[in-house]
Amino acid sequence: MDKHLEPQPGQILCLEHGDRNLYVELIQLVTARNLYWVRPLLLVDNSCEPPLIEDLRNASDLLWQPNLFRVALDTEVITYFHQVLAKEPQPDSEPLAKQQLNHFIQQVWQTQGKEGKSEGGKE
Repeated sequence: MDKHLEPQPGQILCLEHGDRNLYVELIQLVTARNLYWVRPLLLVDNSCEPPLIEDLRNASDLLWQPNLFRVALDTEVITYFHQVLAKEPQPDSEPLAKQQLNHFIQQVWQTQGKEGKSEGGKE
């Protein structure tokens, strides 16, 4: 990623996978390990109308590869944030939020593993 376009701490990033988008806040660039420390905010399922929005503010922080993220546009997240972030996180939703996040992460890793194997077989 171009140094001039590198996200800064506090920016909202998006990790897209299929019809779902994980929106996170960038906490820190871990340059020594080439990772982002991110704090999950929302998981948006765009496969239905209106989109299903999961509040992940009670979920655990992640260390993740920078190449999978893009900077989220204000116009794409403002509606979601208005709907969810205006409310206080519900303590009873924490187990469901963690389950949703874990499921999403597993799907992304499975896809990345398959892509890595298929790329490795082409050499």
